[in-house]
Amino acid sequence: MRTVDYHTGGEPFRIVPEPPVDIRGATVAERRVFAIGDPAVDGLRRLLCFEPRGHADMYGGFLVPPDDAGAHLGVLFWHKDGFSTACGHGTIALGAWAVRSGRVPAPAGGTTDVVIDVPSGRVTARVHTAGGRVRSVDFVSVPSYLIAAAVEVPTSRGVVEAAVSYGGAIYAQVDAASVGLAVTPEHHQELIALGREVKWALNDHPVARHPADDRLSGIYGTILYERLGPLHQRNVTIFADGELDRSPCGSGTAARVATLMASGELPPGGTLIHDSIVGSRFTALAQPSPVITGMAYPTGEHDFVVDPDDPLVPGFVLR
Repeated sequence: MRTVDYHTGGEPFRIVPEPPVDIRGATVAERRVFAIGDPAVDGLRRLLCFEPRGHADMYGGFLVPPDDAGAHLGVLFWHKDGFSTACGHGTIALGAWAVRSGRVPAPAGGTTDVVIDVPSGRVTARVHTAGGRVRSVDFVSVPSYLIAAAVEVPTSRGVVEAAVSYGGAIYAQVDAASVGLAVTPEHHQELIALGREVKWALNDHPVARHPADDRLSGIYGTILYERLGPLHQRNVTIFADGELDRSPCGSGTAARVATLMASGELPPGGTLIHDSIVGSRFTALAQPSPVITGMAYPTGEHDFVVDPDDPLVPGFVLR
C-alpha cells in the first residue's frame, strides 16, 4: 500500500492515492457510509492509522472518484475513530499534492483551483504558485453558520458556555480562559480532557443535529480558544475521541469564522488570524463560505506491507 505523507501546520495527512479496496457508492457521501460499515475499508483505515504504522493522532484520506466531472477528485477523510465529514488541513494538503504531483496541471506562477468532493459537499483548494513552487493554499469551505451562541455544558471544571457552529462539521467552542486554561503545549492533557467532556456532553443535544443531512450530525470536535488580540486567536481543536489537532484546524476555523461573524466581532470581508497550539498559523477571510489560507509540505512516501504471520494486524492505539 503506497502512501504520500504531508503535514499542514504540523498536523499529519496521509494520502492514499489508490486504495486497494472496493469503496462503493454513487457519491462521496455514500462512499463514506459504505466505508464505515465495510470491514475491508475500515480495516485499511485502521492498518494505516494505528500503531505501528501510525499513531493515535494520525490523519489521512483515501482518494475516490468525485461525484461528477465538476471536481478533480473525491476523498474520504479518516482518523483513529472513523471517517470524518470534512477536513480543511487535509484539503490544503491535497491541493499542494495535486499540483506538485502533476495530478492537476498548474502554471509555474499563478493560481490553480483543485476542486474536491468531500462527504459534506464540494470544496476548493486554491493553490498559489510562484517560481514553479507551491507557496500557499486557500481552503474554500462549504457555507458555514452559527447554530447556537451559548449552550451551558456541565463539566468537571464546572458549567462552561459553548457556542456551536457548522463549518463542514459541527464544532463546540469554549473560551479556554473561562476554565483557567491557556492554549499551550504544557496544558495539552487538560485541554484534551475538557474537549472530550464537552463533545460527549453535547453530541446528542439538539444543537448537534444537522438540519438537512443527519449523516453530518454530532459534535465532531471541541475548539478551545484564547484571544491574543483584535481578530487574532489561538486555538486547539480536540476532535473525534481525544485527538488533538496540531494545526489551527481548517473546518474548525470555518466554524469560528461563522461564530465571530454572527456576533459582529468579525465583519464581512475581515480577516481572522488563527494560530495553533504549536505556533502554526491560518488566516481566514470572513464570508459565508470562509476562505482559510495555509500551507502543506511533504514529509515522505511509504510502501506499507502486511506480513501474513504478523499477529499485530491491523494494529493498536494507545491514547
